[in-house]
Amino acid sequence: MHASSTHPIRALGRTAALLALLLSPLGCGPSGDAPSPQTSRDTTASIPFTTEGRLAFVQDGDSTVTIDIEIADTDSARERGMMQRTGFPNDRSGMLFRFDHEQPRSFWMSNTPVALDILFVGADSQVVNIAKYTTPFSSEQYRSDGPAQFVVEVPAGFADSHGILAGDRVRWRRLD
Repeated sequence: MHASSTHPIRALGRTAALLALLLSPLGCGPSGDAPSPQTSRDTTASIPFTTEGRLAFVQDGDSTVTIDIEIADTDSARERGMMQRTGFPNDRSGMLFRFDHEQPRSFWMSNTPVALDILFVGADSQVVNIAKYTTPFSSEQYRSDGPAQFVVEVPAGFADSHGILAGDRVRWRRLD
């Protein structure tokens, strides 16, 4: 035997280990690659929902439903959003994404294991459009139909359950 040769069983084991390492997902990025559902379940417990404000949906001047919101108003919070979370604490919770400027917006669900309704809201607080029942772990782009300064994510079906429509308004405030 040559000094550099190895036992066939050990070589097979090392080859299998190397293949497993090369084929395992290395995380998710802008490409839209999604983690396995098991990966998401393992990481969701470490990202608690923090109630930072209240948001009311308004139709014809009257509030129809009010929810607790977590506010994503930094680049890192907006990037993270609902990624790797199993959902909201209840059906009256949501996330408000606040941007400095109004412009067309686009959201995707590549690392989000739960279906959402995504409401795009203009600087005037009017709902521009709603992407309903979004697909978990999808790289599909959900876009605003016009400029939006705010985006509200709520559990899938929320807009239908509460009769929220494009043209309605939102009012929100940060808790003290």
